[in-house]
Amino acid sequence: MAKRERVMRMSVEQPLWRALTGYRVLTTLYAIALFVRAYDEFDRPWVACAYFTVLAAWTLGTLPRVANAASCTKRFLVVDLAVALTGILLTPLADSRQQVVGEGPTLPSIWTAGAVLAYAIKGGWRWAACASALVGVANIVQRGELTQSTVHNVLLVCIASIAIGYVVEVARASERTLARALEIEAATRERERLARDIHDSVLQVLAMVQRRGSAMGGEAAELGRMAGEQEVALRALVAGGLVRTSHASEDASQGALVRVVEEPDGGPDGERDDAAPCDLRSLLFPYAGSKVTLSEPGAPVHLPPRAARELAAAVSAALDNVHRHAGADAHAWILVEDEPDAVIVTVRDDGPGIPEGRLAEAEGEGRLGVALSIRGRLRDIGGTAELISVPGQGTEVELQVPRVARDARGKAGRP
Repeated sequence: MAKRERVMRMSVEQPLWRALTGYRVLTTLYAIALFVRAYDEFDRPWVACAYFTVLAAWTLGTLPRVANAASCTKRFLVVDLAVALTGILLTPLADSRQQVVGEGPTLPSIWTAGAVLAYAIKGGWRWAACASALVGVANIVQRGELTQSTVHNVLLVCIASIAIGYVVEVARASERTLARALEIEAATRERERLARDIHDSVLQVLAMVQRRGSAMGGEAAELGRMAGEQEVALRALVAGGLVRTSHASEDASQGALVRVVEEPDGGPDGERDDAAPCDLRSLLFPYAGSKVTLSEPGAPVHLPPRAARELAAAVSAALDNVHRHAGADAHAWILVEDEPDAVIVTVRDDGPGIPEGRLAEAEGEGRLGVALSIRGRLRDIGGTAELISVPGQGTEVELQVPRVARDARGKAGRP
């Protein structure tokens, strides 16, 4: 299938990763400066020296890990938080008991907030809440009691990280929505350009062939008729825009990225359990022609793939009946209605109609076109088919498929 080019790359999230990178470096220097200033007050300064050596090496060595969301893996986040918790729990071993009780800073100090913020930017507010809870528990264990200062610091980190995580989730959703809107706009402009080119060339040629063929008569008239049908079908194709917008967001570190998406192949029945909804209009457009008028909504009419295929097949069967029984000059109209709880397709013709009792007589003769090809298909997907015919006034077939259809075995389909 045809592929489309990327539309844009954008990110509100990426500046947060850059800010976090700078924050980790600065807070590492700040924690080391606090240790140097209070070096003489430590009972075991060698413990603090060993920890700060590890902390500085870890911070500088993992700067690429906090450059974007793709590099910041779950394993890295776990180890990073473990480094912060270890520093908190080592504080009583390195510092004097008097300083601990006196509300002195822990060894990593505010560097710990950087580890929690990484959780917030990577996984949102839920990840941030879990990480800040672990930090709170470690602070309480380190202090040996629940003090007002400890509660204040823990709540500050928790609230800040949760708020940032929530903002990141909202930003990601906004980026995906904007990327989708930009792709739809780009696809619409491309469709309009193609429509202009086709109108200036192909459609005009087909219209000319139709006029000249009708005027010449004979075999040329048949060629003109076929050109007229193709002109109508092509106009419907251009006006409806059959290209389904394919979009996806990848590489969260770079923001919402619209990329090429190829439809997955189906299983034995051509359908996957997780298949995306199908636009019914794309299945009905081929039936439009000089003697078949198709009227459909301007927006996509989504149905589960199997339901859309069966409904289109029932429409095809109804049109076959029109061509077979209403005569070559009969005209047919297809009306698609997209209701909140159902999709309704009406096929109407201006033929002579069906005499009363003829359908029952045909079914008794073994001719089951209406019984199987139309009503049977709709019944299998949980829909209904109603046929109204008045002799001399044509026939109308109303096909209705509920949004949540059930097949003949009672199995619910996708909404």
